[in-house]
Amino acid sequence: MITTKPILYSEIVNLIKELNPQTISNKRKVVLQLLIDFIQSKVSKNQEIRINFICTHNSRRSHLSQVWAQTMAYYFDIKNVFCYSGGTEATALFPMVAETLQNSGFQVKMISESNNPIYSIKYTDNEHPIVGFSKKLDDVFNPKSEFVAIMTCDSANEACPFVSGAEKRIPITFEDPKAFDNTPQQAEKYNERSLQIATELYYVFSQINSYKKWQQKN
Repeated sequence: MITTKPILYSEIVNLIKELNPQTISNKRKVVLQLLIDFIQSKVSKNQEIRINFICTHNSRRSHLSQVWAQTMAYYFDIKNVFCYSGGTEATALFPMVAETLQNSGFQVKMISESNNPIYSIKYTDNEHPIVGFSKKLDDVFNPKSEFVAIMTCDSANEACPFVSGAEKRIPITFEDPKAFDNTPQQAEKYNERSLQIATELYYVFSQINSYKKWQQKN
């Protein structure tokens, strides 16, 4: 019996098809190349790829990055990719992030209500959901070694010149949509940031040769 890989939810697929990596500047591609090189080196050795996206409060950009990275790895069929997020302090996943992801086609469900609620975030039916909640970068939920730390905001990048256990630390920073909280532009700006992150991570994973293709090439 031949089994086929479940596809992403159709709304996510449609959104991905509309992304335009050509909008990424050459200067930005130089920064993204550092992550491409890390992922490709792991793929070429058939090793697990652990990516921890780090921001100050682990409330907005780091979660968007974690979710889109895991989704893009699945979309491009890059195996053994495990994405995480954390902060220099724990607060809460901002509700507008969950709403933005849901509007993009993800199935988002709050599974625990508290000051720091826990969300289940799914991009396809049969894969484990991404578990979204705010945590410190060294939380037990996150890897302790053999991972790359992606600094998604300037303040976290400056506050953490060294991330314990990280094989590599790469600053790939994004502007904070928090500046537009409680304004008429809030939804628009969160979606804008989500699409930027999705586009850049689409570009990153589109550059990766799978282990099989890498073997054939080499």
